[in-house]
Amino acid sequence: MTGKLRLPSLNALRVFHAVAQHKSFRQAADELLVTPQAVGQQIKLLEDTLQVTLFERKGRSIELTESAILLSHYVKAGFDEFSEGVRRVTKSTYRDRINLNASPYFATHYLLPRLSLFREILPGADLRLTTMVDLPDFGRDDIDMTVQWGYGSWPDYDTTLLVPDPKIICCTPAIGEKIKSAHDLTKFTLLDTVKSKRLWPDILRHLGVELTDGDRSISFDDAATMRRATLQGIGVGLVSVIDAEEDFRSGALVAPIGRDAIADMRPEEVPGFYLVVPRGHLRVKAVAALHRWLAQQDWRSDLKISLPKPTPLSD
Repeated sequence: MTGKLRLPSLNALRVFHAVAQHKSFRQAADELLVTPQAVGQQIKLLEDTLQVTLFERKGRSIELTESAILLSHYVKAGFDEFSEGVRRVTKSTYRDRINLNASPYFATHYLLPRLSLFREILPGADLRLTTMVDLPDFGRDDIDMTVQWGYGSWPDYDTTLLVPDPKIICCTPAIGEKIKSAHDLTKFTLLDTVKSKRLWPDILRHLGVELTDGDRSISFDDAATMRRATLQGIGVGLVSVIDAEEDFRSGALVAPIGRDAIADMRPEEVPGFYLVVPRGHLRVKAVAALHRWLAQQDWRSDLKISLPKPTPLSD
């Protein structure tokens, strides 16, 4: 029967955390308000306790060993958890605050029309909404959870698919007249967003079209800008279903090879909006309630129908 693992001293881990961040004993000492010698002693104590070498001294610089790099991820996560816990229990104004970040597209088309329903279910929560395209730094940006566009590839976090975001190949009627088959798509500039570098290759592969290095493409920071470029006739774009249907009705865009041309792509090739949250954040009651509510909503339903009345959250 093995004994309980004996952890190193918290002070030694705190010193290690500072050295790993700065890659310098002197800078770590300045941060901790101690001498470089004291830092060195704590690192030596930690190395002796763990029986591993954490830093290699090369002249006046140091380099993290493989063991130090691995340990630094867990130590950082631990101190982040400590900081979050202290912040939550010592600042009463933050206890029921929920900081939610969402992709601008998801916030506009899905979240905002339904947000009042959550306010009715948990009226005491102080909900703060930000819209950043990139995955936030949860600690630095003070974010509890985020809704991100992508393929669910965030292994370090709790990830839940809220709604797929299938695309329709769109272009102006003038360009559409020149596209007779899927192979004609590569004669034009292919428009996408910087976060979807795999989308066009997956789509063309699905259509049996070879993508060559000479094919032209332009990537935009967000879907809204890419859609405007498509409307201006700059190229062929990949437009989300909700927006595409609106542009079809107005006659501004057409689907040159059919609206359902890529509707049968494999699920893993279809991007979507994912709810991403550090696992430790779900220990906070208000955060867990919002997470549960977001995961339970039927985001696939038509946004134009009357929204359902709020129902109690199930466990």
